[in-house]
Amino acid sequence: MSTEHPKKKLRVAVIEGGPSSEAGVSRASAASVREALTEAGHDVTRLELDTGIFDALLRGKFDVVHPAVHGAVGEDGCLQGVLEVLGLAYVGSDVRASSVAMDKVFARKVFQLSELPVAQGIALRRDQEKSPLAAAEFARKVVGQAVVVKPAASGSAVGVNRHEADAPHEEVAASIDGVWQLGDVALVEHFARGREVTCGVLDLDGEEAYALPPTEIMAPNDAFYTFQARYAPGRSVHACPAPLGDELTKRVQDLAVRAHKALGCRDLSRVDFVVGDGADPSAVIVLEVNTLPGFTKTSLYPEAAAAIGIPFPRLCDSLVASAHRRGPTRRNAPLAFPGA
Repeated sequence: MSTEHPKKKLRVAVIEGGPSSEAGVSRASAASVREALTEAGHDVTRLELDTGIFDALLRGKFDVVHPAVHGAVGEDGCLQGVLEVLGLAYVGSDVRASSVAMDKVFARKVFQLSELPVAQGIALRRDQEKSPLAAAEFARKVVGQAVVVKPAASGSAVGVNRHEADAPHEEVAASIDGVWQLGDVALVEHFARGREVTCGVLDLDGEEAYALPPTEIMAPNDAFYTFQARYAPGRSVHACPAPLGDELTKRVQDLAVRAHKALGCRDLSRVDFVVGDGADPSAVIVLEVNTLPGFTKTSLYPEAAAAIGIPFPRLCDSLVASAHRRGPTRRNAPLAFPGA
């Protein structure tokens, strides 16, 4: 990883908030990023992701933008589209990679085409199913009786529920209906039983993408790594590097880089896995890719970077420096219309 700072102080816009259930998490990330970039010597402004963002970015004359946003509008390609229209350099994946990664149904298709291991699953559209109960019964015939129900496009485990094989169909139906209140598509997947592991990927401009040390996540007082377990103090425990052994660690890291590349991500991502399923402790299943993972000082991604000697201010500095070197997306020059 490059340790050189830019030759000049950069004017950086750190964007936070937005109309998402993860807006509060975003603001915590933005506060940490602003502090780190200020420590690294940059001129930093925090901007709210609202209807005034277009004008704020135009007025600011920023050298580079660091989105510290999670969920709808900020992480799904919408904000990235605004930055493309304005011709601004920005940290993170482009519009296409952001939107595909955010849509778990499409991301699964990309993973399957790239021969990455995913759980058996089925997408259920609200406008194509007779009822939540009928959808639950059909999904369990396809996927199996033990299932995980999740929104197709959401993060931080919002709307996610697990159901054992002996759970009545009515419970699964209630979870599907709850997801349909959040969006049009519910994803029902096989309930893989194993260790919850995540692995960050760092992919700076001009350097080969590489995986950070995997982290195992334990939430002893919760059914899994829920929204509350993620952000409430003391509700989860992280082991970084994860105690997976050399062979399994290398497999997780290889799959993380492959998933990152399959979606066309850049700069950074964090890939979530289940390691082990039933009698096979070496099974590895790719769950999803987070193109803008949490970025507080104690978040999983910065924690893994610190484990290999990359302090948080240098991590943030390297990301904005990389985006600044890359610059705005190149466009074709306009051509004169023939006969005009």
